[in-house]
Amino acid sequence: MGLKTFIESWPVYRQLTGDDPLGRGSAAYSATTRNLVPRTATADRVVKSVCPYCAVGCGQNVYVQDGRVTQIEGDPDSPVSRGRLCPKGAATKQLVTSSGREHRVLYRRPHGTDWEPLDLDTAMEMIAERVLRSRRQGWQDEDEGKKVNRTLGFASLGGATLDNEENYLIKKLFTSMGAVQIENQARI
Repeated sequence: MGLKTFIESWPVYRQLTGDDPLGRGSAAYSATTRNLVPRTATADRVVKSVCPYCAVGCGQNVYVQDGRVTQIEGDPDSPVSRGRLCPKGAATKQLVTSSGREHRVLYRRPHGTDWEPLDLDTAMEMIAERVLRSRRQGWQDEDEGKKVNRTLGFASLGGATLDNEENYLIKKLFTSMGAVQIENQARI
């Protein structure tokens, strides 16, 4: 590249000699930026979602191309967040696309130091068995002579992005098992 070509490639030179004296348009573009296309422009579809991080429940637009998430942005139609996301919400694409994301159940045995993969059916059986054992071991028929029929062996703390219907169903499930310590993060 010659000296003249090199100097003409500088944005300040293009700003002073071209039709963009304030440097807010073409003078600021390099050959690379001139050819950039937004990740949202190539999406096949946009799926509405809710940020999973906190109790605010900011709306998100998830851009999908060929079955893969290409971008996640704030949903301007959301009455909660009006298109804005905090830094954690803006980084939720990494939850789906990170190479470090696990797509299998991992289990570490008591006193173990390593994780081992489990199939989903085995993991669900282990969870069900432990819930039933905790219920049995923590069951109380009476408390100070008063009939209570409850268990203090487990509790439920629902996540922040659960909606009213999901919280209702969780409350019903845990109440039917005798639990009394049931809460959701949205109320905390």
